[in-house]
Amino acid sequence: MNNLAVEVENMGREFRTRGRSGGRQAVLKALDGIDLEIRPGELFGLLGPNGAGKTTLIKILCTLLLPTSGRALVSGIDVATEPHRVRERINMVSGGEHSGYGILTVREHLWLFSQLYGVPTRTARRRTDELLEALGLLAEADQKIAMLSTGMRQKMNLIRGFVCDPLILFLDEPTLGLDVQVAREVRTVIRSWLAASPEKTVLLTTHYMAEAEILCDRVAIISRGRVLACDTPENLKQRLDHEVVYRVETDLILEPGDPFRDVAGVRRFGAEHKAGAGTTRFMVIMDRGSEVTGVVERLERMGKQVRAVNRAEPSLEDVFLHIVGRTIGEDEDAPGH
Repeated sequence: MNNLAVEVENMGREFRTRGRSGGRQAVLKALDGIDLEIRPGELFGLLGPNGAGKTTLIKILCTLLLPTSGRALVSGIDVATEPHRVRERINMVSGGEHSGYGILTVREHLWLFSQLYGVPTRTARRRTDELLEALGLLAEADQKIAMLSTGMRQKMNLIRGFVCDPLILFLDEPTLGLDVQVAREVRTVIRSWLAASPEKTVLLTTHYMAEAEILCDRVAIISRGRVLACDTPENLKQRLDHEVVYRVETDLILEPGDPFRDVAGVRRFGAEHKAGAGTTRFMVIMDRGSEVTGVVERLERMGKQVRAVNRAEPSLEDVFLHIVGRTIGEDEDAPGH
């Protein structure tokens, strides 16, 4: 008997595209031999740049796409051959998704989706009220959806995911675009739901490394359709035991290229540009024992003022940069560092 919540074996997914002039078809390999095991009770994170294949994988597990090769089991059920049985056990919430029917109230919308899952009305109403209260949305329960703010709509979407009490919940960037306080409330509800139901499982994709580090029992790092690493956040951070991490803040640098080419000791670097503040923050991974002075001198020779240099404890963000070669905010097509 299969005891895994999710099992993916050598799974591939290809998309065929035709040029504008109707010429020869091109094959886009979105997933390339994915292997993955998620245990019941886990909050499992899936991390990768835009275009890495995360959403494609979740759509297959939710029976919205078929794999081109390999197979995927959800709660021991093949997603390709028995999709209806899978759907009875799962739900999915995506960040920034369309928020239902604007003419319905929040409570009406949630009741409608509970009925699609066959939840008894009394149970659905009890769960809805509990979740509305937990997410601070009870006062808006009888408002039309069209009148809600973006944060309120995303809270409602999350409640829709929980109201059917799925065995496995897929959360595709559930805090995307939310302010800090609302995102914190969403994370609290996710943790509370899992704590109350040890047999439940959550598969989370997120662009927020701190969110994954706080929430996830294990994470898989995916790039170009392949899983490059899978472990607990703490074990992954141990991969940087022989390196040291620096945060270097400078004037805004938007020029392409590799500013640290040939700088002794530099293994990897990533950049976060903050145009509004007029700054760029570099994450620089260096061999242990190497001096960061070479990095500072190179930036100063470029005519950039170095505003701050700090040595940092390795984070999951640094591990991602080390393994993938770019930050999570960079698309797969961005040039590597």
